[in-house]
Amino acid sequence: CFGCVVFAIFCIAWLGTLPPTMRVKTLLTGRIPSTRSLSPTRGRRGTTSSSSKKTMTTVTKSNGGGSGGGESAGTATVEAVTDHMTKMQAAGSWDTEELTYEKHHPEEAAAAAAAGGASKDGRPSLEEHHRGMFSIPRLHKQHKEKTHPLDWGYPGELSKDEVACYIKFRDEVEKRGDDFRKTVYSFGEIEGEAWALTRWLRARKFVYDDVIKMVEEATECRREPGRHNFYPDPQEALGVDPFVYIQQYPQLYSGNAKSGCPLFISKPGKLSVDGMECITTLDGIYRYHWHVMMHDYANRLVANKKKNPEFTRFQCVCVLDLDGLSAAQVTQRALNIIQKQTEIDSLCFPETMERMIVVNVPRFFALTWRLIKGWIDPRTAGKVELISTRKHWEARLKELVDLDQLPSDYGGKAEDTEATLMKTAPGGMVRQITDLWHVRTHHAHTFEIGPSEEVEVVVYTRGTSGSTFSVMDKDHKGKVFVKGVDVKHTGNPTDENEPPTNVTITSESRIAGPSHIKVKADSKSGRFAGSETYLVVLNYYPKSS
Repeated sequence: CFGCVVFAIFCIAWLGTLPPTMRVKTLLTGRIPSTRSLSPTRGRRGTTSSSSKKTMTTVTKSNGGGSGGGESAGTATVEAVTDHMTKMQAAGSWDTEELTYEKHHPEEAAAAAAAGGASKDGRPSLEEHHRGMFSIPRLHKQHKEKTHPLDWGYPGELSKDEVACYIKFRDEVEKRGDDFRKTVYSFGEIEGEAWALTRWLRARKFVYDDVIKMVEEATECRREPGRHNFYPDPQEALGVDPFVYIQQYPQLYSGNAKSGCPLFISKPGKLSVDGMECITTLDGIYRYHWHVMMHDYANRLVANKKKNPEFTRFQCVCVLDLDGLSAAQVTQRALNIIQKQTEIDSLCFPETMERMIVVNVPRFFALTWRLIKGWIDPRTAGKVELISTRKHWEARLKELVDLDQLPSDYGGKAEDTEATLMKTAPGGMVRQITDLWHVRTHHAHTFEIGPSEEVEVVVYTRGTSGSTFSVMDKDHKGKVFVKGVDVKHTGNPTDENEPPTNVTITSESRIAGPSHIKVKADSKSGRFAGSETYLVVLNYYPKSS
């Protein structure tokens, strides 16, 4: 899944912070956080405790390596996938006639048409079409050629034993019904029976008992979020406006790939964990991720399906942009956040990544990735391409995404990602600046306000000593807009799930431009006390008449 790969990428970056000899030793012993520790068949790991670092670094290489054939077989599979990567079939590239309902159910289609319950072309309702798209014989492999590794486990590519497992799983899903069934059809029944069921079966290599255990654990994982309808209000989920959160970790959907899958772009190189901790909690991030998966991603899949009934693989094409990623960003707290999201994705939304293109890859990543990818599921590793130079990754993205769907800052003709992100800003806001401060005694910064703008200043923190904030006119000495506003967190600074504090220091009125304003913080702690972190946010709006 996407989360597993991102977690692995951060582990690779973490490796880059080690001395060369220690890095080699780590790779040989396998003592590194592994996505296999998240597998529900191997036990769930804690994510918020102080001992989580120790837990992650004790997972050994023997715990990974795929299924069945062991490490050597897994490596061979990865190599096979890599060798044939450019020849991979586009998702859903089935013969159109072979997918039609009439082709496999002529009698049922004729009966439905005679009963008046069919569409103009003689097909039954859309739901019936999805559920009856594949008869059991059509689940079997339909050709004599060797199945491409990335097509394994899909309808029309199943072996006799896999079909038997499919039938047993399908019957169990219908027998249990209720929450168990809702877990399997997490994106709704519009996905189609064969496509939804095989996602879960592939995730556990068609081992029936493992699949049932996975769905049971996913059902339990969904229970509490389900009571809240998976948090339909993103601001309520986070406890802060999502636009501020996105500035700390830019991620967005932007159009669709040629396969019909949504295009997802993530920029971990711009991740600010300190900024995230100033505005929300680990539980808030957890709730927000549920919102994204169930009320954003799911809606996009359903919309694509309604627009194109032949869109069958409910997956996304991911672009992971590592531009700006530094070792300083790869902290235990960053891993905790990524791990929290990965738990949800790998357990509750299996097999939802069609392809991942990792762009702007640092040099040391290539070698390290070749070593660490053996610890990731071979099929997942085979979906990942690492490309360093802009010329080459732009060309690759253009092969996967039409120009009118690809953002201009990634080589296409669609609006750039900054413009797309800006559309999620609160009504009326034209731009936003976020600035992270570590204040020990004093700190100040100057910001510009355009002639047609006015600005409000909001400060977020977990600092319990606090600071006094003032805003002055840099162009006119002695002119003060705001003087002596205290910003202090009154809660427990060590409780990750206690909401932080935010204060609008321009609460009386916004500051109108044109102007250069100086925002200054004076710490209320002693000279020898440690620094405290503040996120200063400037929200720009059109100037009032």
